[in-house]
Formats: sequence, structure tokens, C-alpha cells
Amino acid sequence: MPSSSQWIAFLVASILFIQVPGPSLLFTIGRALTVGRHEALLSVVGNALGVTAQALFVSVGLGAVVAASITAYTVIKVAGAAYVIWLGIQAIRHRREAREALEAQVSAERGHALRIGFVVGLTNPKTILFFVAFLPQFTNPAAGHVGVQMAVLGAVFGAMAVCSDSVWALLAARAREWFARKPARLDKLGATGGVMMVGLGAAMLARE
Repeated sequence: MPSSSQWIAFLVASILFIQVPGPSLLFTIGRALTVGRHEALLSVVGNALGVTAQALFVSVGLGAVVAASITAYTVIKVAGAAYVIWLGIQAIRHRREAREALEAQVSAERGHALRIGFVVGLTNPKTILFFVAFLPQFTNPAAGHVGVQMAVLGAVFGAMAVCSDSVWALLAARAREWFARKPARLDKLGATGGVMMVGLGAAMLARE
């Protein structure tokens, strides 16, 4: 397994990377504004599962293929961005549903939120390239089983992302609840969250 110094370096690098605004963080905030705390937290868990799956792919060599192939990188980037844009458009189209759900106290399907977060996390090329570039640096070849070490590091990264993104989700949801004191405000709030996700998708497409 990685040495103590490698673990410390990995944790510091991961914290810095997670806190830099990117697709996962902006997606989390957008979900919290659009569908509320409970569903946003489920999306956070799904997103972390998707990111962890990326780490597993990297550990068996798939990440290197993606990093070396412009075509593979582009396909993943476009697919993820298109999905986020579609979610944003859906949020704008169905912006009244948040108010109706609040007034009726209807809970959304859990699996749906987990699935959405998983797809976004799995198709985020930013984290794939991070794993490809950084995970090998924090492994200890002398200890053997480098692939296993990378998988463990990826799982730890996913757990850290859950903690960080959950805090952001709770803060954004708190703001949503404040607006929700007058349920009609949720119409505009849902549309705002949708616009935010559309902008995120566009930024993902424009990113090199």
C-alpha cells in the first residue's frame, strides 16, 4: 500500500482538486436548487459511485486509453455534457413540479436520483484525467498490486467527494428552503437550477 507520506500527499491533492469548482460541484448545487436536499444528497452518493467506478476503470488500464485517445476523451465529454444539458432543460420545462411536490409532500424516486448522479460522475472526463495523471504518483510499486492500490485511492477520493459535495448540497438546499417559504418562488428557483445545469453542460463542451 502507499506510504504514509504518499497518503498525506494524496489527501491534500484530493482536497484541493475536489474544492475547485467543476462539473460535480456545480451539478450538486444545481440539483439542490432544483429538486431539494434529499434528492441532491442521493445525487451526491450516485456521483461518488460514478467517480469511484472511474477509478476502478483507471486501475485496470482503461483510463490510460482515454487519456491517450482524443476520440475517447471527446466521446465521454460530449456524452456527459449532453446529459447535464438535458437535465437542465428538463428542470426548466418542469419547474412547477418542485412547487407541486412541496405542496403535496411527494417524495421522488430514490433510484432515479442515484442513477442521475452516477451517470454524471461516470462521464466526467475531468476526474478520469486526474486519476490517470495523479493516482500512479501515490502508489508504492515496491508493495506490489499497483492496480489494487489505485482502486483503494479512488475509493477514498470518492468518500471525500461525498463529504465535500454533501456540505455544498446542504448549503444550497438551505437557501432553497428559505425561498420555499413562499412555494411559488420555487418555479423561478427550479428554472434557475436548470439554467445553471445547462450552463455547466455548455462549459463542459467548451473545455479543452
